[in-house]
Amino acid sequence: MSTTHAKIQELELLYKISSILNQSLDFETVAHPVLQTVESVMGVEHATLTLYNRHTGEISIEIAEGLSSRQASKGRYKVGEGITGRVVETGKPIIIPSVAKDPDFLDRTGRGKTEDKAFLCVPIIMEQEVVGALSADEHNPDEANLNDQIHLLEIIAQMLATAVKLRRQAREENEILKAENERMAMELKARFQPDNIIGKTPEMQQVYTQIDQVAKSPLPALIVGEVGTGKGLVAEAIHFRSDRNLGPFVRVHCAALPESVLDRELFGSEKGALVGVVNEAPGRVEQAEGGTLFLDEVAELTPNLQIKLLRLLQQGEMERVGARFPKKVNVRVICATTKNLQQMVSDGTFREDLYYQLHIVPIYVPPLRKRRTDIVLLADYFVDHYCRLVGKNVRRLARGTIEMLMSYPWPGNVRELENAIERAVLLTEEDVIYPHHFPPTIQTDETSGTPVSGNLKLMVEAYERDIICDALKSSKGKMAAAARSLSTTPRILTYKIKQLGIDLAAFSK
Repeated sequence: MSTTHAKIQELELLYKISSILNQSLDFETVAHPVLQTVESVMGVEHATLTLYNRHTGEISIEIAEGLSSRQASKGRYKVGEGITGRVVETGKPIIIPSVAKDPDFLDRTGRGKTEDKAFLCVPIIMEQEVVGALSADEHNPDEANLNDQIHLLEIIAQMLATAVKLRRQAREENEILKAENERMAMELKARFQPDNIIGKTPEMQQVYTQIDQVAKSPLPALIVGEVGTGKGLVAEAIHFRSDRNLGPFVRVHCAALPESVLDRELFGSEKGALVGVVNEAPGRVEQAEGGTLFLDEVAELTPNLQIKLLRLLQQGEMERVGARFPKKVNVRVICATTKNLQQMVSDGTFREDLYYQLHIVPIYVPPLRKRRTDIVLLADYFVDHYCRLVGKNVRRLARGTIEMLMSYPWPGNVRELENAIERAVLLTEEDVIYPHHFPPTIQTDETSGTPVSGNLKLMVEAYERDIICDALKSSKGKMAAAARSLSTTPRILTYKIKQLGIDLAAFSK
C-alpha cells in the first residue's frame, strides 16, 4: 500500500470517527460505532476501551468488541499492573510485537497469547489526566507499520477523550450514589430494629424484616417460638410500627383461664346474662377497638372459642355472652403459640380454616441457643436494667461468667437468662458478676468450670482463677496493676498464676 493511499485511508477513518462523535456525546451511542470503525479500517481485533476509576484505583473494561460480557468482566487491573495498567500509570503508549513473548501481557480476558499477535495500547488523556486506555490486537503484524498504527490510535484516543471522561464521571457518580444508598439502607436497618428487642444476629435481623413487613399489613399475624423467646415483644413491635400505634394494645393469655371465663374475658357479657352480672361488661376484643388484640398461646383455645375467633377474623364481628345480635369491631389480631398448629390440625384439635387465617404471615422467633452471639448483649442489657432498679453499680461480667453463659443451652431462652441475671445482680456485693452468683443449674463443671459441690479445694481454686483472670483482663496483663487491684504483691500473684495454670500471655494481647 502506497504512503499516499495509507494517508487517505487514515483521513477517511478520522473523518468517520469525527462524524460519529458529532452525532452525540453519549458514550453508549458512540463507543461501539467508533470501535467497529477502528477494527474495519485498521484491520485490528478486540478494540477495547478501559476506564480508570480514581476512587477505587481500578482499571476495568467498559466496552470491548468481540469479547463476551464474561470475558470483559475479567479485564480488571490495578494501576501499573499488566500492559494496560502501565499505560494508565505512565501516560505513554506501549507496543507489544508478540504477546507470547511478553510476560507483562496478562491475558485476563482469555483471548490467547500467540506469537503472531501484537498488542497496541494508548492512554486516553483529558486535561493532562489519564482517564482510560484504548487498545487493540493485530494478527500477523508488519512490525515496520506498528508505529504508524499506534500513532493513529493515539489520535483516535484524543478524539474520544471528552466522551470517555464524561462516561467515567457518570460511572463514579453512580458508584458514589450506590455506596450512599447502601449506607442509608444500613442506617435504616439499624434504626428499624425495635427498641424493645435486643439482638443483632442474622436470625434476629430476619425477624426485624418480618416485623416491618407485617406491620404494614392489616391482616392477622402468627408468631411462633419456644417459651421465653420474646413473642410478646415481637407482637408489641408490630403494633407500635403499624398505623394502629395510637390505638390500644390488649394482651390475653389463652392458657391462663378456663373456657367460660376466657369467653367472657374476650367477648364480654350483656347485663343479666349470668348470675351476679348486673351490668354489661365489654371484653378484651372491644377494649382493643382501633388497635391490636394479642392472643398468647392461641393453640389453647377450645373448639367453641376457635369458632368465635374465626368469625372475628373473617367478618370482623363478635357477640357478647347473652347478646342477641353480633357487633362489628375494628381490631387487628396477632396470635402467638409454642405449639405446632399444623400438627394440631392433623390431629383434629385445631380448626384448619382458622389455621389458614392465622398462617398468612407467620414469624418464627429463634431460641436463644440459635443466636448465641446475642447472649452477652442481652446479659449486659439486663445487668444495666436491674442495676438501675436496685441501685447497684455492676460494671461488667467476669470472663468466666461470659464463658459460662455462652456454654449453657438456655432451655428457658431469654426469660431464663433475664431471671438468672436478676438473681446475680441481687446477690453480688462487688462491681463484677462471677459464675457463683448464678443458680446451681447454670453453674455446672462443664459450662462454668466452677464445681458447685463435693470438693472445697477445687471450688476455692475456681473462684481464685475467676478473680485473678478478671484482674489481669482489666490491667491488660500488667502484673503490678493486677496485684494492686487485688491488694496483694506481684510475687504472690505470680505464684498463684503458675499454681492455677493461668496463661498470662493471653491477657497481654
